[in-house]
Amino acid sequence: MNLLPLPAFSDNYIWLLQHQGMALVVDPGESTPVNHWLKENNYQLDCILVTHHHGDHTGGVSDLQREWGAKVYGPAKEKLGFEYQAMSQGSSLSWHGLNFRTIDVPGHTAGHIAYYAEPDNQTPLLFCGDTLFSGGCGRLFEGTAEQMLQSMDKLAALPSKTRVCCAHEYTLSNLKFANAVEPDNLVLKDYISKCQQLRSQNLPTLPAELGNELQINPFLRTRQPSVIKAVKQIAPQVTENEAEVFAQLRIWKNNYK
Repeated sequence: MNLLPLPAFSDNYIWLLQHQGMALVVDPGESTPVNHWLKENNYQLDCILVTHHHGDHTGGVSDLQREWGAKVYGPAKEKLGFEYQAMSQGSSLSWHGLNFRTIDVPGHTAGHIAYYAEPDNQTPLLFCGDTLFSGGCGRLFEGTAEQMLQSMDKLAALPSKTRVCCAHEYTLSNLKFANAVEPDNLVLKDYISKCQQLRSQNLPTLPAELGNELQINPFLRTRQPSVIKAVKQIAPQVTENEAEVFAQLRIWKNNYK
């Protein structure tokens, strides 16, 4: 099964899986890039996965449903403006022999979900929407810092070779902040250089590898002494409570220029 990111809007990716003339897409915020690719490559769309209700992830679903008759899966705890099969923690689906399981990852939105699969003879796949980004995490629009920390812990427990397919090309700005948090992180500095080179060629930095994220992403490293120290320098009142450190780190990122 081949995986590719279709650029959408200014920085979104619509992930597409292709298999023997059939295609699956994830979070199609607009239909045009998907329809263009399908018709140009003579593929049929039969499955759509949605991680959360935001319009830049759902805006193209209804058009694609009408055009292709694709089956849609989405979060059970959120309202979407189209027909779909509700998915939540432990739910599973199969697409041409590829089995996905659903992970509840509230934080960015209240009912956000992710989809995890292990293709034959390939590294695992994680479609995580706006929960985990390379070098960062989603803003807390509806959930709490404690919820997002628990969601990040769930994703961190997946196999280290997992391909992290998040929905935005935010990597360089995230890494700029990560470097402010851990300026002595040599793995991070190497990764920044690699990502800068990719973007200079207009290539995606994604998918990211989960094992690398565990070494460079401050939102997966909030229990590391270096990250706690950096947070306490910005906000001395913060204790070493895990959720409190995470919350303050997210506030710092929100205001970081």
